[in-house]
Amino acid sequence: MLSDQDKQIVRAVQQGLPLTSRPFQAMAEQLGLSEEELLDRILAMYKDGRIRRFGAVVRHRELGFVANAMVVWDVPAEQVMTKGKIMASFPEVSHCYQRPRQPGWSYNLFTMIHGQSREYCAEVADRIARATGLTEYRLLFSTAELKKSSMRYFE
Repeated sequence: MLSDQDKQIVRAVQQGLPLTSRPFQAMAEQLGLSEEELLDRILAMYKDGRIRRFGAVVRHRELGFVANAMVVWDVPAEQVMTKGKIMASFPEVSHCYQRPRQPGWSYNLFTMIHGQSREYCAEVADRIARATGLTEYRLLFSTAELKKSSMRYFE
């Protein structure tokens, strides 16, 4: 079980780290802890599995990556794992998922590519197609970001 203080730590950490040279020190001060105490508590929660991962969200649009393409691929079922591993190895691919085919929709492998232009995303998809030998794919470009958020706990 989490103590009330552990819940406060989780609430604080999920708000994001302050943009300072010592983000945990600033966060610890708000919680009435020393930086060392805060880091020890976070590490203990990580080690016992109460926190499984500690990640960062990069706001790619603010960095100039304004073209986002979900590339949908028609991959023979017996080749999904092999082709998916090749696709996932491309640094431009942020997500690679297998999904079931649907009636009227033959695509079963999905990759997400972020770039500074639609042309760049298309070039990456073409390189992936050549590397995998796949020819049946489509690029679906994002037109608006309606929601992007992480899970929130103890709100």
